[in-house]
Amino acid sequence: MDIVKHNQVAWDNQSNQAASPWVKPVSSDEIAGARAGNWQVILTPTKPVPQEWFGDIRGKDLLGLASGGGQQVPLFAAAGAQVTSFDNSPAQLAKDEYVAQRDGLAIAYEQGDMADLSRFDDESFDLIFHPVSNVFSEHILPVWQHCARILRPGGRLLSGLMNPDFYLFDHDDLDRGGPMQVRFSLPFADTEQLSDAEIKKRQAEGQALEFSHSLQTQIAGQLDAGLLLAGFYEDRWDTQATPLNDYMPTSMATLAIKPDA
Repeated sequence: MDIVKHNQVAWDNQSNQAASPWVKPVSSDEIAGARAGNWQVILTPTKPVPQEWFGDIRGKDLLGLASGGGQQVPLFAAAGAQVTSFDNSPAQLAKDEYVAQRDGLAIAYEQGDMADLSRFDDESFDLIFHPVSNVFSEHILPVWQHCARILRPGGRLLSGLMNPDFYLFDHDDLDRGGPMQVRFSLPFADTEQLSDAEIKKRQAEGQALEFSHSLQTQIAGQLDAGLLLAGFYEDRWDTQATPLNDYMPTSMATLAIKPDA
C-alpha cells in the first residue's frame, strides 16, 4: 500500500476536523510576541525546547520538517527566520499559510514525504526543526541522511523522537480501559497489525499509520549520517493522553549539529 498517500489523507482529515492540538494555529498575539523576541515551541508533547538549542535564528534559513499546522513554523518566521514549511499534508500546510496571510509573514511551502528531501540542494539550511513525526514514516534513516546533506556546516537539527517502548502496548485497548500489558513486539508497524478495513477506518477518522523506530535508528542513525549529538532531554505527555505517562517518559528530543568542514 502507499503509506505516504494514506497518511497524507489521514492528516488532511485530522486537520479539517480540528480536534487535535497539533492542528490548531497560533494566535495573532503569539505572533506579536515572537516578533518581540518572546516565543517558545515544542518538539515533544509538553516540554519547551531550550532557547539555546536555536541560537539566533534571525535571518537564518530554517526548514520546518513535518511541522505543518500553523504552529511552530509561523512563530519562526515572526522571530525573523527565513522559513520553509515541508509537510505531507496540504491541509496542514494551509494552516501555516493561513497564519502567514493573517499576520503578514513570509513562508515558503513544500508538500512531500519527509524521507525524500531530494528537491533541496546540498547545504541549503542553517536549522531543521523536526517535531515528533517520524512515527508516520516507515523508514527514518533516509530522513537523517537528507537532513545531514541539506544542512550547512555548523547547522542544527532539532528532532522529537518517540520512545519505542510506547509501542509495546495496545493503545486502543488502553483507551477502552483494558489492562496495561505488553502485546506487541518491536519494531511495531500498524501495517502488520491492522486489517484492511481497520486501516481504511483509521484514515477516514484522521488516524495516520504509525511505526516504531529503535533508539539505534533514531539516535545512532543521526550519528551515522555524520551529525554530532549536542543535546538531549526526555518528556512526558499527560495521563489523559496515555496511562503510560505515569510510568515512563514517552518521548525525547535531540539536538544534532553538522560539523564544520
